[in-house]
Amino acid sequence: MDANKKFKRTLITTALPYANGPVHIGHLAGVYVPADIYARYLRLKGEDVIMIGGSDEHGVPITIKAKREGVTPQDIVDRYHGIIKDSMKGLGISFDIYSRTTSDIHHETASEFFRHLYDKGEFIEKSSMQLYDEAAGQFLADRYVTGECPHCHNPQAYGDQCEKCGTSLSPTDLINPKSALTDTTPEMRETFHWYLPLDKWQDHLSQWILEGHKEWRSNVYGQCKSWLDMGLQPRAVSRDLDWGVPVPVEGADGKVLYVWFDAPIGYISNTKELLPDEWEKWWKDPETRIINFIGKDNIVFHCIVFPAMLSAYGDGYQLPDNVPANEFLNLEGDKISTSRNWAVWLHEYLEEFPGKQDVLRYVLTANAPETKDNDFTWADFQARNNSELVAILGNFVNRVVVLTGKYFGGTVPDAGNLEPIDTDALAEIASLKEKMTELLDGFHFRDAQREAMNMARAGNKYLQETEPWKMWKTDPERVATVLHTALQIVANIAIAFEPFLPFMSEKLCSILGMKDLSWDKLGRNDLISSGSILGESALLFEKIEDAVVEAQVAKLQKAKEENAKQAWKPEPIAENVDIEFFSKCDIRVGTIMECTKVPKADKLLQFKIDDGTGQPRTIVSGIAKYYDPEQLVGKQVCYIANLPARKLKGVESCGMILSAVNSDGSLTVIGPTGPVTPGAKVG
Repeated sequence: MDANKKFKRTLITTALPYANGPVHIGHLAGVYVPADIYARYLRLKGEDVIMIGGSDEHGVPITIKAKREGVTPQDIVDRYHGIIKDSMKGLGISFDIYSRTTSDIHHETASEFFRHLYDKGEFIEKSSMQLYDEAAGQFLADRYVTGECPHCHNPQAYGDQCEKCGTSLSPTDLINPKSALTDTTPEMRETFHWYLPLDKWQDHLSQWILEGHKEWRSNVYGQCKSWLDMGLQPRAVSRDLDWGVPVPVEGADGKVLYVWFDAPIGYISNTKELLPDEWEKWWKDPETRIINFIGKDNIVFHCIVFPAMLSAYGDGYQLPDNVPANEFLNLEGDKISTSRNWAVWLHEYLEEFPGKQDVLRYVLTANAPETKDNDFTWADFQARNNSELVAILGNFVNRVVVLTGKYFGGTVPDAGNLEPIDTDALAEIASLKEKMTELLDGFHFRDAQREAMNMARAGNKYLQETEPWKMWKTDPERVATVLHTALQIVANIAIAFEPFLPFMSEKLCSILGMKDLSWDKLGRNDLISSGSILGESALLFEKIEDAVVEAQVAKLQKAKEENAKQAWKPEPIAENVDIEFFSKCDIRVGTIMECTKVPKADKLLQFKIDDGTGQPRTIVSGIAKYYDPEQLVGKQVCYIANLPARKLKGVESCGMILSAVNSDGSLTVIGPTGPVTPGAKVG
């Protein structure tokens, strides 16, 4: 692929979020914020560009959620499509269209796509054995099968994955599989499906990716190479389900298009919906550049599977020029999980942080997982807002506008003949434009935003060096030159930050009276004219206090605790033991006389216990994480008295204090509910 080739237009697609829940910050950082930055950047350059998005509304998780809530799948997707669409708009994600895969035009497009491949003989039909629920009268998708994980023995693993240990599974891997529909044991039955023979396109895709797109991000290129090196295999394009796009051939009753096949066609159907008379030039004209923004979990589908589908279809369909997939964003050091409610949901953020859309956009871009997984923390969110957006960017703009109002009544002063220091300041802005352009063209949005912030840093430095507030009484003409220059820097900031912080940029344009922003103008020193009247000054950002982020952290902690309670189940009862075996365990009650931490052992506490013998008993227990020593002094506990003594960190421990494991993993020591004589036996 010629990296220098010029295209007439750019089609940007964004991975379709699954409409069984709202959008969270992981989705935003991985796909939608970077896609929006790029689309806004191209529009500033005056290029012909459209950004296509929509909700993915078919598939098993939606039907499971519907059954759980006692509603229809359509009810589920209607609810979440609306939430997702509104929240995306609220964050300023500038889709040219945001549609859905339950639309009539999508069903028609997906059906026609399948039928075209079917008629060309591009599919193979194969039979296979699949689990069938006799009571429900249907084949079971992977997520409709639960059982014991063969690896970690989690009793509630799904047929496609164990969410406890993360292992990928197939339903037949599970121990004692059960139907999630009827809780009965399913049986194996034969079924048939259509498959896309990806192996047919192995050489074509290898040449296209491995030779033609070495400029792709290493994570994308590497994952594709790994799949291609292993050898591609046929992949089913249909499944037994009653929710989805029906397979449009005879004898396919009860079968729908597999969601992985159906969803990417949504890019095409949404383009048709937006531009019914011109959609083909966006998909079939070699002068169109197609860019797919996705997360790393979708790399194979967008770089191998969907291109194979388009190649099999033919008729001029173009393949993507680049697929700048991001890695994953974690939250407070833990993987984002929708099922565990461990997430920052966009619609909730917009409600709880009104007017702070750009703060989230800025922080997510600053922490963009472009080359490796990254982490979002509320502490970092607060720090970046206060120390960068407020102290650097907002402070510079506010000082310039306020000083202009103070000394010149809000009128842009006449610059006169610019002195060298002013020329140097503006030259630095022009050099930053060159860096930003190169970075944005290469999809390095995190670094590009950093260079935009460097414009504000350069502006602050310029004010500090010139100190116009000190020279007003002695050299007002020089002050006019300085503030005119500073206002040009502010105007450049309005352009440079538009792709990243569109709401702030709009405010700046209102203050400066700027219209028709253009990337070509970035770096110029004549963006606003002498004599122009500035609008009313307004703080662009405000400090976020500790209490605000502490509330968000507490909200997450509450979600973690509630999830643990809901998910917790008691450990399976151990095998039966006879009474003689049990009677050999001598369980006693003792009173804690002393409790101290064991040196160089974070988990261990050392106890001196009154066991009724007159000689204190020493026991070491690993509960330091859950108790401070002073909490336990004077309490009575149960302990096993007849265990052999053993040394722990140099301390001889004579017994074991009994404790219970709670649903959140914490430990609680076991003791009597009322006073008991030390040394009393439990039996």
